[in-house]
Amino acid sequence: MVWLALIPAFVAVFSGVMLWLLRVWCTAACVGVTGADGGSGSPLLRQEFLSSISFWNRILKRLDFIHVVEKHSQEAQLNWSAGRITAMMLLSGAIAFAILRHLVWLPGIALVGGIILGALMPYLYVMQRRSRRLTRFSEEFPEALDSMSRALKAGHPLSAAIELLALESPPPVSTEMRKTYEEWKLGASWDRVLTNLSSRVPTPEVSLFAAAVKLHSRTGGKLSEVLSALAESMREANALQGEIRAVAAHGKMTAAILTVVPALIAFVMNLVNPRHLEVLYQHPYGKDLIAIAIGCIVAAHFIMRRILDIKP
Repeated sequence: MVWLALIPAFVAVFSGVMLWLLRVWCTAACVGVTGADGGSGSPLLRQEFLSSISFWNRILKRLDFIHVVEKHSQEAQLNWSAGRITAMMLLSGAIAFAILRHLVWLPGIALVGGIILGALMPYLYVMQRRSRRLTRFSEEFPEALDSMSRALKAGHPLSAAIELLALESPPPVSTEMRKTYEEWKLGASWDRVLTNLSSRVPTPEVSLFAAAVKLHSRTGGKLSEVLSALAESMREANALQGEIRAVAAHGKMTAAILTVVPALIAFVMNLVNPRHLEVLYQHPYGKDLIAIAIGCIVAAHFIMRRILDIKP
């Protein structure tokens, strides 16, 4: 068949488009994420190969944004290399193409959009898991600071308090504190260790904690009282964010329902009276109208979510 001969060209063009989209996304969403060490997070743990496939590894090394993809994977607590993520994106995009190309009534623009959306699914999963993990860390961190404050009041040094958190706190707090303690045991300074912690967990709570400990190491004072005050402030901020999420949940559910209802109605109409929709499929402008409708629905969904994304 003719389309079999076009597969290599399609794969090459599709790979270039997906890498360009990934670069634009990472550049727009991750400004200031990487640190002075190039975004690796810790000087003790570095991954030599971006992919086990040699030629794909050479291609990824030439891309200046690919370390952001790998950093997001580490922040999501996934042992996925950048090569694995990009390969999964290409595979899911190819699967989406194989499924959608059989829908003859689907407009060309909608076909391209569906392929791109299918290809982005692995990276969207990484970002969702990263967001969920960082949110859980922010919710559990105030309790960890209270435990650290009590340990300091009992006379333990900062290193012992962090070790206590690594042993007794639930993940992901215990995981990050264990990395912090091990880096300090291997000879890194507290400033370097806390900078690495802020890089691995890019949340305001961790940045405030790192800044407080660094300032205490220079000026002195009662670190236990500072940590207690920080924990109380973080707890109040988390409570406010919870109230905001509860208020916005109704609007987000409405947006999801309004996005699904048109497709559900079209599916039911196609089952009940297929000839009613055949007019739309066969008309010269039918595909264009379908593409416009799908574009408006998707745009409206993201606009509503953007409006409901309230920042405290």
